[in-house]
Amino acid sequence: MATILLVDDSPTILASMSGILARSGYITEQAATGETALAKVRAGLVPGLIITDYHMPGINGVQLIQELRTLASTRFVPMLVLTTESQQEKRDEARKAGATGWLVKPVQPDKLLQVIRQVAPAVHPRAA
Repeated sequence: MATILLVDDSPTILASMSGILARSGYITEQAATGETALAKVRAGLVPGLIITDYHMPGINGVQLIQELRTLASTRFVPMLVLTTESQQEKRDEARKAGATGWLVKPVQPDKLLQVIRQVAPAVHPRAA
């Protein structure tokens, strides 16, 4: 079963997103920094979807996506940016780096689940 990797420097956002996804049957892995997310992937984690914050200390979400796109295991994995940013130039920057899509915080649970089904149909929730 594919895991969703959540990357955000906010413990509140990580807990909220993880809770929403867990209640819907998804398995998640969390990272509080881009560096931690990269380390987990380099150590063998192969997520079916990555959702990353844009603004984080160290490497930001766009830089994380750029790095992940260079790795064979995540080259084609769908990647979403979850952020408070809504500027078109930031979206363009993320898309150029390889982002699959963009979600603006706060995202409603039903919208989040709908987007996951659209961009990562191979990531299935556990059966109840």
